[in-house]
Amino acid sequence: MNLQFIVDGLLTGSMIGLGAIGVTLTYSILRFSNFAHGDLMAWGTYATLAVVTAIGAIVGKVAPIGPLSFGWPLIIALVAGMAFTGLLAVTLDKILFSRIRSKGQSIIVVMASFGASMALRSLLEFMFTSKPAYFSRGIQIAMPVGLGIRITPDQIVLLLLTVVLVVGVHLIMTRTHSGRSMQAVSQNPALARVVGIDVAKVVRITWLLGGALACVAGVMIGVLVQVRPLMGFDMLLPIFAAAILGGIGSVPGAVLGGLIIGLAEAGAVQLIGAEWRAAVSFILLMAVLFIRPIGLFGVRER
Repeated sequence: MNLQFIVDGLLTGSMIGLGAIGVTLTYSILRFSNFAHGDLMAWGTYATLAVVTAIGAIVGKVAPIGPLSFGWPLIIALVAGMAFTGLLAVTLDKILFSRIRSKGQSIIVVMASFGASMALRSLLEFMFTSKPAYFSRGIQIAMPVGLGIRITPDQIVLLLLTVVLVVGVHLIMTRTHSGRSMQAVSQNPALARVVGIDVAKVVRITWLLGGALACVAGVMIGVLVQVRPLMGFDMLLPIFAAAILGGIGSVPGAVLGGLIIGLAEAGAVQLIGAEWRAAVSFILLMAVLFIRPIGLFGVRER
């Protein structure tokens, strides 16, 4: 049996998990499903690509780092893209979502996120067209690592980046004042406000963190596959599935849910057929929710 699907599943799951962190934090703290999250991924990826292109125009062609397909401009551009996407998410909340939330209309906020999603996606397609773009057109040779598994240097680096980011987010949530404030707001916003927590600041941090991670997930897709205006929209359902599967509000749960979805989809492609890829992951999701409706790491509300 070819075990290559394990690497493919881990990579897909990493992208899904990073995107699901933003979704699960947004839902647990702001109590609404943000359907524009996938389009934030796409905007962050195009912003990163724009910075890479600008650096290339200024300094000329830059040699890749060792065996990787990209050089230092992508690293700088990724940081800039993360900042841009986080600020875009904060701005979107400021001019749209917060105004509706203040009126206590949670369903309208969800519908507004649908509208924002379509607007962001259409604007992106208008600006960059629907033609695919690439960070690099170089072809990497996959290295054999045993058991029929092959992996490229780019894939190794991106998997390591995922581990670093997930550990970093976990430390932020558990070891910093901001992280503990986010947990308090997610459990009881009114009580958190009473004890002196700046809820507005917590909301901004939530959007910044979610947007930045969405950008990284999008850039991973761009590096390994291609950049398209619809790339975030195509990932939206697996991202929500991962957030629900892991348990709303749980960062480790979102990542684990993403890995489970990614491995299930990759396994389905090899064992059953590509047409069953999405179906298998959602069958798995439904099976888990029948057994544990709050997800793997979810906490029952009291």
